Amino acid sequence: MAIAKKKLVIAAVVILAIGAGATYWESRPTASTNQVTIYGNVDIRQVQAAFDDSGRILHLAVQEGDHVHKGQLLAELDPTRFQDAVDRDQASVAAQEQVLARLLAGSRPEEIAQARASAAAAQATLANAEITWHRQQALAAEQYVPKQNLDNAAAALKTAQANLDRAQQGLTLTIKGPRTEDIAAARSQLVAEQAALHLAQRELVDTRLFAPQEGVVQDRILEPGDMASPQVPVFTLALDNPIWIRAYLPEKSLGQVQLGMLADIASDSFPGKPFAGWVGFISPTAEFTPKTVQTTELRTELVYRVRIYACNPRHQLRLGMPVTVQIPLRNNRPKNRNTNVCER
Repeated sequence: MAIAKKKLVIAAVVILAIGAGATYWESRPTASTNQVTIYGNVDIRQVQAAFDDSGRILHLAVQEGDHVHKGQLLAELDPTRFQDAVDRDQASVAAQEQVLARLLAGSRPEEIAQARASAAAAQATLANAEITWHRQQALAAEQYVPKQNLDNAAAALKTAQANLDRAQQGLTLTIKGPRTEDIAAARSQLVAEQAALHLAQRELVDTRLFAPQEGVVQDRILEPGDMASPQVPVFTLALDNPIWIRAYLPEKSLGQVQLGMLADIASDSFPGKPFAGWVGFISPTAEFTPKTVQTTELRTELVYRVRIYACNPRHQLRLGMPVTVQIPLRNNRPKNRNTNVCER
């Protein structure tokens, strides 16, 4: 009987030892090789939206907290003086176009006929001056008239000859039309006037401020009636789709993570709900772990800054939020994905 009890005690001890060993084996800490876990924060990304020109604000279309899309109208300046500049430059362009058209058209038939008539009149005047000079020359030889009359006739003859030459040159110029240099100058002036018009039109368009990216209006800095300028932003936009997560990869895990690998993003605000993301950037330069990053590694170890991209269409992940990033190492081949635009 005593032997039987002794055997039972031994068997019980063996069973307890086996159970304790199994419990220890299951609960012992193991280094996982299936994924890399890193910690970081959603980057704070902002845009200071300002007008490209100075003017008085006429209207603001959004409030703080509003979600805006790329290209959405945010604000408007008073466009009166900008529209006046466009009207002025349009008139200048139209006038210069007429100048160039006149030069390209050349001389009108009536202008050529007028030049021919002027040349004919000069020819007739010259013929009369020649007759008068010959007559005065004959009379002066017989001393019937003073020598002064002969000098006056000679001067009139020279004047008539010069007038004829001028009329003939004028006829030639009228037939040839404008100089090529004048046409080229008119073309250049037209280009300058058109450039001024385009600038005025661009400045008129710039009286309307549009959202450069999708985001949330974080601050409404100016109000209607304020004077705006390119140096003073009107709104601060927080860019939250896609989001960028700044995290740090230990040096020993650097060879396991590649650009384009998928990642799961976890936040304490949404327990049990991972967000899909991907590795979009790995810094080529090592640095010491920032003190603000909570990791299980020693802070003196070198790490590499990584950027994890994730779409955030419901705006659940907020800028500055701490998150945990898990990058699976198995069946996670790098994908060729566009890291700048999220498909909605």
